[in-house]
Amino acid sequence: MWFEQYTANTSNVEIYYEAVGSGSGIQQFLAQEVNFANTDVPLTDEEIAQFPSERCSVLQIPITGSAIVFAYNLEGINQLQLSREAYCGIVTGEITHWNDPILIANNPNVGLPNLPITFVHRSDNSGTTFIFTTHLAQACSNWTAKVGRTIDWVVGDAVPGNLGVTAKIKQTEGAIGYIGFAYAEQGFLPMASLKNKAGFFIKPSPNAAERAIDDFPKTDALVGSFPDPDEVDAYPIIGLTYLLLYENYPDQATKAALQDLVQWMLQEEGRAIADAMGYTPLSRELTDQVIARVDGLESSSKGYR
Repeated sequence: MWFEQYTANTSNVEIYYEAVGSGSGIQQFLAQEVNFANTDVPLTDEEIAQFPSERCSVLQIPITGSAIVFAYNLEGINQLQLSREAYCGIVTGEITHWNDPILIANNPNVGLPNLPITFVHRSDNSGTTFIFTTHLAQACSNWTAKVGRTIDWVVGDAVPGNLGVTAKIKQTEGAIGYIGFAYAEQGFLPMASLKNKAGFFIKPSPNAAERAIDDFPKTDALVGSFPDPDEVDAYPIIGLTYLLLYENYPDQATKAALQDLVQWMLQEEGRAIADAMGYTPLSRELTDQVIARVDGLESSSKGYR
């Protein structure tokens, strides 16, 4: 939506964007096959080291935030609460049915059915999985798998992409899975309220995500994470989307277009689009930091490629 609207607004610039997932986007960016990329997980030091530093360096900037939600499919049930014991048990396979005593204790007046739980997770290289497992490693004492973009899950059905997970949940009674808030909202899927670190059940929303993003670490790197926010009203599973840029572009026109794109994404019209899509705009302070860094992009024959 962002890139379509920007292209419609700008007569001399066309943006071609393909939603291939964070893993593929990073690979294409590091191979210098694209002018920029989006990712839900920042580059690792090892990935940055793959880039030929004699040409130019890599800049990664936050653009927006999002809640990662548990979307589910239970007929007639539009309100669901999951304690940490509950959702940790679901993802590790320790809770297998919707009428498990732990789930009933979380939802005493809901009437949960005697139905098997189908946990739906990603099969591909996924920034959403990275954000999700980063939280699980903090919140779940029984989480023994790694933190990463790809996981050897012990339970559940694997499908590629946020859209794939959304479709699988909609098709499967008793299913529950993790996706970005915007995908659940656009797919008309109910989302569970999760118990946060402070002990409160919080319904996912852009406002609940904003409380965590307000505490973004103030560093020059502009990279941070929120594995388990402390705020009493913060939703517990939050991630950022980063834009990957080269510090130096081979031509002035490309550099200027990307600078203008970032300015537009972070100013009023772009922020309104993010909010309407279910994403969380950055704080004004962080926005100013990002724009200042992007204003420093250069163009010369030493640019990438």
